[in-house]
Amino acid sequence: MEKVGVREARERLSQLLDAVEAGEEVILVRRGKPAARLTAVRATRWKGFPDRAPLRALVPPSVTSASETVRMLRDGERF
Repeated sequence: MEKVGVREARERLSQLLDAVEAGEEVILVRRGKPAARLTAVRATRWKGFPDRAPLRALVPPSVTSASETVRMLRDGERF
């Protein structure tokens, strides 16, 4: 783990990013106190959305169309 001041980090950002990609952790220090931590981004795998069919089956069908509902809500406002 390397500790680097903010000014030095600005000057060496490319090198610090290379170190982080290699697995190192870099702590950015401001006025002698830790301010931020640079770590590599973990690759995440897309899990997709859960199936909502059971939920949709519980919702009763609407009597009015979506456009009518929006128009009714819009016209009810005091603009």
